[in-house]
Amino acid sequence: MARLQPATSNLQPILLAGPTAVGKSEIAMLLAEKVGGEIISVDSMQVYRGLDIGTAKPSAQERARVPHHLIDVVAVTEPFNCRNIL
Repeated sequence: MARLQPATSNLQPILLAGPTAVGKSEIAMLLAEKVGGEIISVDSMQVYRGLDIGTAKPSAQERARVPHHLIDVVAVTEPFNCRNIL
């Protein structure tokens, strides 16, 4: 299981939230590229490997543009909660 690493700088996280299908992912990509940031997904389904249809996971090309975290980290047969990553 991948673990989150402690922050190594004084940068503050930016939270993007909103309803489904309003463009949060594209805004996050553009913002991360502009500031040299990374994306930590908190989507309840993108964390699971194999649930690619209906989850709007970023493509391999998008993941190559900006580092993404907490996508495809557990099998659908495994339990998952925030304690798994801390």
